[in-house]
Amino acid sequence: MAINPYEQNRILEASPVELVRILYTAAERAVGDAREYLRAGDIAGRSRAITKAQMILFELAGSVDRNRGGKMADRLIALYDYMLGRLTEANVQQEDAPLAEVGELLNTLDEGWRSVAEEPEPALAAR
Repeated sequence: MAINPYEQNRILEASPVELVRILYTAAERAVGDAREYLRAGDIAGRSRAITKAQMILFELAGSVDRNRGGKMADRLIALYDYMLGRLTEANVQQEDAPLAEVGELLNTLDEGWRSVAEEPEPALAAR
């Protein structure tokens, strides 16, 4: 799937916080797509969408700085691992509940990062 020029520029010019938010949005969209494909009985579509969400979660987990993040980083990685497991469960068992749960968790994380992105720059630098 090709990225349109607007999205490409947005990604290239994004701050690290905005990049995380872009990934959360993409993961939420992939989970939503998987739920739609599940309802429609499209097994291949569901599997592709779940795999996309999983790949995004792998990318997010790989970007966590354990040295600077301490226990919070460890908890975030554990949450990503949990979501990866739930996505696998949803794919194997063809159930909506794990997808719904992962979608809610991603939304909550996105809201948290949104509040970080809205903080004035000096507050971000002081952390």
